[in-house]
Amino acid sequence: MSVLIRASASQSVCPGTENKLSTLSDLDQQYRTLKKLYENCEVVMGNLEITSIDRNRNLSFLKSIREVTGYVLVALNQFDYLPLENLRIVRGTKLYEGRYALAIFLNYRRDGYYGLRQLGLRNLTEILNGGLYVDQNKFLCHADTIHWRDIIKNPQAELLVVPSNNSRRCHRSCNGRCWGHQEDQCQTLTKTVCAEQCDGRCFGPYVSDCCHRECAGGCSGPKDTDCFACTNFNDSGACVTQCPQPFVYNPTSFQLEHNPRAKYTYGAFCVKKCPHNFVVDHSSCVRACPSNKMEVEENRIKMCIPCTDICPKGKPIMECPSVMRILWPRHNGPVLKPDSNHGSGISLLILKQRWISSLQFQSLDEISAGNVYIFNNSRLCFYNTVNWTTLFRTPSQKVLIRNNRDPKECTQQRMVCDRMCSDDGCWGPGPDQCLSCRYFRRGRTCVESCNLFDGEVREFANGSVCLECDGQCEKMDGNAATCLGQGPDQCVKCLHFKDGPNCVEKCPDGLQGANSFIFKYAKANNECHPCHANCTQGCVGPRLQDCVGMMDRTPLIAAGIIGGLFIIVILALSVAVYVRRKSIKKKRALRRFLETELVEPLTPSGTAPNQAQLRILKETELKRVKILGSGAFGTVYKGIWVPEGETVKIPVAIKILNETTGPKANVEFMDEALIMASMEHPHLVRLLGVCLSPTIQLVTQLMPHGCLLDYVHEHKDNIGSQLLLNWCVQIAKGMMYLEERRLVHRDLAARNVLVKSPNHIKITDFGLARLLDADEKEYNADGGKMPIKWMALECIHYRKFTHQSDVWSYGVTIWELMTFGGKPYDGIPTREIPDILEKGERLPQPPICTIDVYMVMVKCWMIDADSRPKFKELAAEFCRMARDPQRYLVIQGDDRMKLPSPNDSKFFQSLLDEEDLDDLVDAEEYLVPRGYNMAPQSVCGLNLDSLCTSSPGPRFHYSRASHANNTRSLFKCRRRLLIDNEMLVCSAAWTACRWPAAPQLMHPYPHDLPVCRRLFVPWRTQTHPPSRRHAQQSIKGLPCSRSAALSQFENSFGFRRPNPPHAQTEEQIHSNPAAGWSLPREVSYSGCTAADAVRYRRLSNLG
Repeated sequence: MSVLIRASASQSVCPGTENKLSTLSDLDQQYRTLKKLYENCEVVMGNLEITSIDRNRNLSFLKSIREVTGYVLVALNQFDYLPLENLRIVRGTKLYEGRYALAIFLNYRRDGYYGLRQLGLRNLTEILNGGLYVDQNKFLCHADTIHWRDIIKNPQAELLVVPSNNSRRCHRSCNGRCWGHQEDQCQTLTKTVCAEQCDGRCFGPYVSDCCHRECAGGCSGPKDTDCFACTNFNDSGACVTQCPQPFVYNPTSFQLEHNPRAKYTYGAFCVKKCPHNFVVDHSSCVRACPSNKMEVEENRIKMCIPCTDICPKGKPIMECPSVMRILWPRHNGPVLKPDSNHGSGISLLILKQRWISSLQFQSLDEISAGNVYIFNNSRLCFYNTVNWTTLFRTPSQKVLIRNNRDPKECTQQRMVCDRMCSDDGCWGPGPDQCLSCRYFRRGRTCVESCNLFDGEVREFANGSVCLECDGQCEKMDGNAATCLGQGPDQCVKCLHFKDGPNCVEKCPDGLQGANSFIFKYAKANNECHPCHANCTQGCVGPRLQDCVGMMDRTPLIAAGIIGGLFIIVILALSVAVYVRRKSIKKKRALRRFLETELVEPLTPSGTAPNQAQLRILKETELKRVKILGSGAFGTVYKGIWVPEGETVKIPVAIKILNETTGPKANVEFMDEALIMASMEHPHLVRLLGVCLSPTIQLVTQLMPHGCLLDYVHEHKDNIGSQLLLNWCVQIAKGMMYLEERRLVHRDLAARNVLVKSPNHIKITDFGLARLLDADEKEYNADGGKMPIKWMALECIHYRKFTHQSDVWSYGVTIWELMTFGGKPYDGIPTREIPDILEKGERLPQPPICTIDVYMVMVKCWMIDADSRPKFKELAAEFCRMARDPQRYLVIQGDDRMKLPSPNDSKFFQSLLDEEDLDDLVDAEEYLVPRGYNMAPQSVCGLNLDSLCTSSPGPRFHYSRASHANNTRSLFKCRRRLLIDNEMLVCSAAWTACRWPAAPQLMHPYPHDLPVCRRLFVPWRTQTHPPSRRHAQQSIKGLPCSRSAALSQFENSFGFRRPNPPHAQTEEQIHSNPAAGWSLPREVSYSGCTAADAVRYRRLSNLG
């Protein structure tokens, strides 16, 4: 394998150096090397290093340089002027110290007045990459006046210019920016003065003065041929993004075709031919092929092609771009280290090597450029025998040999070339070190003759090179040659078989051909001939009968024909029978369909039918009063529903879909209506009907106190432990009902729980809820906005929603109540919530909660969904806590807190301001037949129906009491007596007395309440509202402290007394029960609608 030592030399392109501050020899040699490298040079392919040059040196040869691809280093010099007057661009492909494309420092003599005074860089307009370093130039002027940011392309590049003490003013025409004090040394600005529309450089301040985007360093016009330098590549004077490629796509023939204008990339230039010391790799000129390719020469062009197998290795000397330094260790073979940027013009330098006696360069075939220096090698022989001119590429190359071992001493020591070597000399002793052979060459060894007629391996002569015959050639005896050339087709006689012109080991037997497998047989003369075309396993002759596995097939053919006919008959009969049977089945099926027209229940689910009724309302029955809220998909109004043909007015909430929403929103809106219509529970907001107007409207109950989140925030100073735990139970029971109905809410939060009365809340907002089928256990949601801070971890990661994910949201909702409207994870961005939950962090324990209540919340926030409690368990747990609320919630002044009055709610007051409430009827009271059984009921031993229908009856029913026999009026009376009186009074008595025989507090309709009977039986038997006497007498007989019962009774029904309860003893209260008590004009009745509250205010006036 030939090895080349390459150097870069050209009239316009020259190599750079990478010596930094080191020098090769004395100052004279340093100057001569610099001049030899850069004389008549225009483009420096590498770094321009000007170092250690003393004064009085002529550096005018540097004026020809106009581009440097690496960095420019000017250091340790004593000359006063840097004549790089035509340098326009420094590309910075390599940077000094990894940062600077231009470094100028230490250019003065410390003990004299010599040094750099002026930078002759008046045409330098761009540094493409890297920064600037100018420092410790004692006599340098004007460097600090240059606008360097106009020259440096990268605004983030490091810029360090330390001014000297010898600053001189610029000429007045230079506007303070100059390279020298003369008028023609002003700096030309090409970037900072450009219009904003310019992509890069410009030649004037106007939009029309922008340079082409491929220009670098400025331009003289707007075209790509007007550039001073190119950002990417220069193609015959035009700046282009890439050089013309070897192949172009032909859109007509849909093929890649050869491009006659193709050029190679050489640095920043496009060239038709790479320099002689470069090779072509793809479409670029490179110094050496990469490791996975090898160099070949095709059509006098050296190219890199991929290795077909393993790339050749073991070359003692690789191709070196410039100088090759060769070190001979004392006891080992040569270790050669190429130095790519020495820059001295020397390609091979062997200096002061005391241990070498021969060069051993038997693989060296060419030295492309540069000179050879062999000095002061005291034991070196054979150097004088080498004909160096046969290795040189150009006639300008020279060889300098001095002070080596005397050739006479070498001859005396028999250190001479082998007799097989030609007169061109040798690299060392032996026939394998010859520069060329005198007779023939076998591999790298010179021989006297080739093995044409004898020898173990027969050869043929290709000029002066001996090459082996192919292994399939038979050795010939006598004076007959074995082969005529290289390859199996050049054999005189084949060793085994002959297939066409080639000698082979055996004839092809199943060899893959162009369209089929190839089978051949051997004749008597050992020549291979093809088998019959129908042979598939080889053959012994040319006929079909000669195929392997073939025999006389006549009986088989006859049997095959008979069998085939029999099979065809059987198939025909089978098809006929199949068609007939299919036709009969079709007729029977059609007859059954026409007779019955019934569909068989193939997949019964066993799920109970949904018998909910959907009421369709007319738009004329609805009246919008005011906007309660709005969102992305619709608006919620407070409204009045006046059923057609009736005079009753029912306050409702009307949800209207925006007109701009699409079909998907309409479908989701109706899905929400389906869910609400299917659900009926005391703690779920009820759907009253749907209006199918152009904009769909959902009509629901109007909750007079707004959402629970705002309610607890507004009344946090009046809400006690019993009310909070009652709310927890009601939410759990509502969610337990949803779970029984297989509905996943997906958006449970305090904002989605509405307050009908302080003792009665309802769950709403089923916009995200989904009904599960009988065989479904989870719901996988699509994309969309979700309440991340209320959602379980599996909902956030996988959008998987179950009843247990609603349990997580229930825990967050309870936390909102216990913090009186606190914001979960306040101040934490939503995107960080999943990571926080996975790390085990949860919402903190509210201040009012004991560890028992907080532990229930923590169980709701378990990562494993199956480990969370069920809603049935949660309802039972909070019922247990509600029996003794002050044990589980610690609230300051809890025993003195009054139930919040409905009239105190801001939301409630806003509803009262809009409409005359005298004729309003609650929606649930209007829809009596739908949800309640009208069988006679009794409370505390009293028949409610007899009370409500007796004459004259309680006068606080409604102004329409004359219609008491009406079913709806009867229900109103029963409901008021049942809920508003019994629940509040009985709950108050139980809480005050802690009566151990009382049933659970949360039982909705208690039936055995003797204490309640004594409290309000006198009310129900009176025609008028309760008096002071009745109120005081009702307290007698309680099995607890009378003062505690009186205080609780006062809190429940709004009685007031001038003095606190502890001012009188229990005996004084018993003897004078009515002393100091009065009933205020405005009494708050929990569970009443707005109209009820107005009527109760009128009836509670005791004068």
